Order: sequence, then C-alpha cells, then structure tokens
Amino acid sequence: MSRISRTGRTSRTGRTRLRLALGASAFLLATAVVPVPAHAEDVTDYAITVDPGARGAAIDKTMYGVFFEDINRAADGGLYAELVQNRSFEYATDDNKAYTPLTAWTVGGQAQVVNDAGRLNETNRNYLSLAAGSSVTNAGYNTGIAVEDGKKYDFSVWARADSGTTLTVSLQDTGGTLATARQVAVRKHGWARYKATFTATRTSTTGRLTVASAAATALDMVSLFPRDTYRHEPNGLRKDLAEKIAALHPGFVRFPGGCLVNTGSMDDYSAASGYQRKRSYQWKDTVGPVETRATNSNFWGYNQSYGLGYYEYFRLAEDIGAMPLPVVPALVTGCGQNKAVDDPALLKRHIQDTLDLIEFANGPVTSTWGRLRAEMGHPKPFHLTHIEVGNEENLPTEFFARFTQFRAAIQAAYPYMTVISNAGPDDSGSTFDTAWQLNKDAKVDMVDEHYYNSPQWFLQNNDRYDSYDRTGPKVFLGEYASGGNAFKNGLAEAAYMTGLERNADVVELASYAPLFANEDYVQWSPDMVWFNNHASWGSANYEVQKLFMNNVGSRVVPSTATGTPSLVAPISGAVGLSTWATSAAYDDVTVTGADGTSLLSDDFSGDASRWTHTGAGVGALRTGSTSRATPAPRTPWCRRATRPGTTTTST
Repeated sequence: MSRISRTGRTSRTGRTRLRLALGASAFLLATAVVPVPAHAEDVTDYAITVDPGARGAAIDKTMYGVFFEDINRAADGGLYAELVQNRSFEYATDDNKAYTPLTAWTVGGQAQVVNDAGRLNETNRNYLSLAAGSSVTNAGYNTGIAVEDGKKYDFSVWARADSGTTLTVSLQDTGGTLATARQVAVRKHGWARYKATFTATRTSTTGRLTVASAAATALDMVSLFPRDTYRHEPNGLRKDLAEKIAALHPGFVRFPGGCLVNTGSMDDYSAASGYQRKRSYQWKDTVGPVETRATNSNFWGYNQSYGLGYYEYFRLAEDIGAMPLPVVPALVTGCGQNKAVDDPALLKRHIQDTLDLIEFANGPVTSTWGRLRAEMGHPKPFHLTHIEVGNEENLPTEFFARFTQFRAAIQAAYPYMTVISNAGPDDSGSTFDTAWQLNKDAKVDMVDEHYYNSPQWFLQNNDRYDSYDRTGPKVFLGEYASGGNAFKNGLAEAAYMTGLERNADVVELASYAPLFANEDYVQWSPDMVWFNNHASWGSANYEVQKLFMNNVGSRVVPSTATGTPSLVAPISGAVGLSTWATSAAYDDVTVTGADGTSLLSDDFSGDASRWTHTGAGVGALRTGSTSRATPAPRTPWCRRATRPGTTTTST
C-alpha cells in the first residue's frame, strides 16, 4: 500500500446553500432547510491510499467518445463544409417562422422560387426561376462566406435553360472582388450539373456569392465548397472542426441525436405523407446523391439539408478511428412532445429501416444497401457493432414495448449487435426508476443515461456508480455537462470522470454534450467547441475531455480517498418546479428525506413568498395552487436540487 496525503485548511461559516438553477421556460425555487453538521476542523488531513498490487476494473479503449447532434448549427454552417446557406431554396416556415425560400438570398432583377413538375427531382421540391439579366446573391453563414487568400473553392450548380444561357459567377465583399469571376455555359434543355473553381485573391470573412444569368434559367443546389476539406473528401467536412474532433482521439461517435431523433412525425418524405417537413431524423433521407436527399425541419429551429448524412458520419468515425454509434427513432417522441405513435405498420417499417441501416453499414456489396454504400464510394463495411434505439423518452412503458420489438428483430438478424436502450432525460425520478427496472428485467445490454447538473452535483456524486448492480445492464453515459464552460466546470467534470473510470466495469461508454456551437446561432449552452465562419476554439471542458481521451488507461488501480467536509456534508439548497414549453399547476408540494424527515412542505394556502421565479415563462398564484405558463419554445431540462434518496411529491 502507498499513502499520499495533503494537509488543507478549510473555513466554513454559516449554512452552505446550493442553488441548482438550470434554466427552463419557468422555474420556481424554494429554500429547503437541511441541518448541517458541526463545522469541520480548521486543519484537515486529506489522503489518497493506492494499492498498486491490486487489479481493478478493465478500461476499454472506446470508453470516452463524442456525441454529435445538429444543434447550434453544428452541421449546416458548421461541420458540413458547404459555404452557401439555403442552397436548394428549401427553407420554409416549418423550419423557422422567419424563413422564406429566399432566406440568405438577395435578388437582383426578377426571380421566384417554384414548386412544380419542372423540379430537379421529387425529393428536391423547390428550384429558382431566374429571369434574363437577373442575379441572386448568397450571404452564407455568420458574417458571410469566409475565404482565405490563395485557397481554392469549388463551385457547382444544377441548371436548366430552355434556350441555353451563360452564367456569370462571382465572389466579392464590400471591398471588391475576392476571386476572378467565372463564366459557365449552360446547354439547352434538361437539368445538368455545372462546375467552376475559384482561387481567392485575398482573405475575407464577409464574402458573397453571386450567380447572374444572361437568359432565363432554372437553378438548384447552388454550392461552394473549400477544396481543403478534412482529408480532402468531396461533400466533405470543415477541416478545423473535424481536426478538433480527431485530436480528442474519441473511442466512438454517437450520432445524429438527440432530440432530432425522437421528435416530430415518424412518416417519410413522400406524396403519401404530404411531404411532411417536421419529421424525426430518418437515415434513408440522408444517403445517396446530395441533390436527391430530402430536406427537413430541425427541432432546434432551423433547416437541415442532410448534406451531412449517415454516410458522412460513418466516414468521419472511420477516419478518426472511432466506433460508429447511430441512434434511431423508437416511435415514442420526447423532448417535450411525449407521444407514443400507435401504428403497427409504421413501427414495422421503422424496424425494417433499422435492419436496412445495419446492412448499409456492414452488408456485402451484393446486398441492396451494401451496394448503395459501395456506389457512394465505400465498398468495405463500416463494422457497426452498437446501435441505440430511442432517446430520452418520458414514456418508459410505451417506449420499452416498442424497444423490445426493435431488439428482437435486430438480434435475430444480427446477433453480434449491442442494442442500447435508455433511462429517460434525467439522473433520477419515476421515469428513470421505471425505465431502469424494465431494462434490468429484460436483461438489456446497455442503458443510456443523460443528465445536466451543477458542478457541485458532479463533485458530490462521484460515487454514483459505486453501488450499481455489477450483473445488470452496462451504462452508457451518453450526455452530461456541468452547466458552464469555466475552469470550475472542467474540474468538476474531470473529478466526476475519475468516478466513471473507477466503475469502468459498469460504465462502458461516456460522452460530453453538446459537442459544437456556432457563436451566432446558439440554442444550448455550454458546449465543448465554439466556432464562427472562420475560426474555432475549444473550451475548458474540451481540454478535460482531450486529457482523458488521449490518456485512457487499461485497468483501474484500486484506491480510496478521504472526503472533504464540503462533499461529505448533506446537500442543502433549493427545490425547483419547472416545465418545458407548456403550462402546469402545482399544489401540496412536499420534500422528505430518506428517513422521512420533512424538508419542505407548501400547500400554497398563503402566498408564494418562499418561491423565486426565474426563466422566460410566467407564473401566478391561483386559488391555493401555483400555476405556471411557459411559452418559450427552447428550454433546458428541469433539474431537482435534491439528493438521490430524497423524495419529492406534488399533487
């Protein structure tokens, strides 16, 4: 045995109060008085005892990974290197109430977006009709199209001109031209793809791309890519952002969501569904030639072009040496929608889609979906071994009834696959408990847990997995963060990750979330990596993740540590009541300790003076109950400032 000790001086005055203030549309906090033990000695000896001769849990090289979700414009305008925004004129009010088909475009002369039989194909519904002598100019993302002096940029467009025409394509900003203009001759009749290359003559972050036509023409899929994408791949990834992922050396990549997967309609994008624009993320929409990929509304309030699709995700995972881990919808919505789809035929179709996905990833080139993978440029399989069904469902019973059907079909066809379930959107509570019991009873392989809590919570719950059943399902901690990008957040997460490693026999996979945020399009904060149209930077949290991922051990060396007074003391602080984009009434709220002691009780028969209102929603005290209205569409999760073992009830 070896002993490492450090003497630290502490000073505590009065009662420590922890406010777990995770933002929500509306959030009420009430102070709960928790007795605090006598003060610790001013001088305390903190010790770590290590037993180098003992063998702890083995740590898999894939333990730490990344979770990519298209939130904060992480895909279009982010990792996907396309510089033109709304390149196929598909933006609509279904995506964002402020959108039109010409969002990000400025018309010089006459032009209109058309949806008729003259379109490029059935899934690319809109195109631009540009009059003779007219032009359109695209503003890109953030401050504009960013170009770098001396670098090459590849332009392409699908065009149709009944009489033929010449397109003049130019790059410029308010200071003048950014590259020599290009002339593109469009042949008579029929859609065709045309290309040109620019070499930037100076650097700018405010560029604009203009396409002008001498004669009437139809345009679609107006595109500009940097030649220098990650690994120089066509339809590729933005180099600096992909390199930041690669520098982590993650063991896996979880994709594509998140709330993108378990929200919206489960129908496809077809005439039969009325070309439903608010759909769950469905993988078949995102493969094949980019001009044939369906568009979709993004849950976070913008459009998804699906230029970055399943093939590109698989390629990214392979390029950085990570295990791909896709998530498919289970036909139970979450993230505030909370609806179970009761349609056996639709469920059967989604189960078959999931089997087809595995064939796309792993099947031979002689199979239907393996052939498509090969046609896209990758005849070798992607070696998919893990797949997750569902994400954060708040209806655990309904979810699990569907999950078991997915699992049975997957394991019958591909017995080597690990099929991952989940435990809802929080670290505790009735949904969590019910989901975990269902997963245990069914002997599920792995369960995905998600939670976003305060730094103090992470420090005080380092032992969370010490007591987990070693014979039950393994844990995938698919989403977690401590509520900020400050150094204290990184340190709290690092401390917590030592607890994950110590329990590597239970916690097999873990990923911080979210991964990316474009600083001008933020729906969720904090995030691991921030960027704009020309630069990117990692947070303190990124550096912590990089430290752990670049230094994954092979086995835990058992150790014990004495606790500091601030961590071994009972949690004190606040009780929160909140909602997500809805209204609710609360009455007879009680909070009790594990021993039955009453910590807080309020029947609202008086006033609401014990409660502090925060968040974007509104609240009012009405006839003995407190009522909460929350109109804001984007709200974080509700979190309870109570320790596991504490019971909260509300009627």
